[in-house]
Amino acid sequence: MTRANRSGRVLSVGRLYCDLIFTELPKMPTLGEEVFAGGLSIKPGGGAFITAAYVAALGRPVSLASALPSGPFASALLADLEASGVDLSASEETPANLDPQITVAMASGLERAFLTRRAGPAVPGAFDAAVASGAFAHLHIGELATLVEAPDLIEKARSAGLSISLDCSWDDAVLARDDLAGLIAAVDIFLPNETEAERLGILKAANPPAPLTIVKRGPDGSIAITAEETVSAPTKPVDVIDSTGAGDAFNAGFIDAWLAKLPLKQCLEAGNRCGAEAVMRVGGASDLPDLSALAEEAEA
Repeated sequence: MTRANRSGRVLSVGRLYCDLIFTELPKMPTLGEEVFAGGLSIKPGGGAFITAAYVAALGRPVSLASALPSGPFASALLADLEASGVDLSASEETPANLDPQITVAMASGLERAFLTRRAGPAVPGAFDAAVASGAFAHLHIGELATLVEAPDLIEKARSAGLSISLDCSWDDAVLARDDLAGLIAAVDIFLPNETEAERLGILKAANPPAPLTIVKRGPDGSIAITAEETVSAPTKPVDVIDSTGAGDAFNAGFIDAWLAKLPLKQCLEAGNRCGAEAVMRVGGASDLPDLSALAEEAEA
């Protein structure tokens, strides 16, 4: 069988966070209680980066357009960023006068919770030159909040001939807006998880919000919804260590297979495999192995 073409370069845009990841919690904390974690790690995070790192591990060229941390957080994340295989030339360092973007992630089995501080713009100034360079085939937007903040991403990507995917990423304020329909409909692929899909009413709607809408269901696999059909794919059970970034890893597997023009069910299966890989390691995208075998399996 001929290997699929992985020359189409991906540009992933969105905020980069410094993730403080607490793992092995006996239970999730509640008000008035203190819970002690069995492990702590400091890793680069955010959907744009995690998806990009998995795309790179699958063997597809990818660049990140993001605001890189400054000060002590830069040194804490630098080794992982450089080892990811993601090109950072479209990213810029965050001004020192802005708060660092930090996420505290707490994981207890399949349960997870996040506390995040956003600061500064989601899209770096270098994005315009990157997307207009002709070097990219596809734009991935790491969270719906990024598109709400910079809706012109769509026009810029379309003008450059790029296809577009969009992750949802939970944000109460964003999900409560009444102007999301037009933004979501303008992308090619929308990738919410099951909780986000329920909040947006996707599973009960007569038509999907985007031409291709993927609902990520964790251990229950994934579903693809178009105007013509609904396709599902189960996933194999694995031992969960940390579920941080699993949905973003799924995005990478799905997008890579979709760009390789594989059938929809195989795209779902490719996403499921990457999501399973993510939950078996600490951190969203650190110390990833060569995942080209997963890409080859998607084509089988």
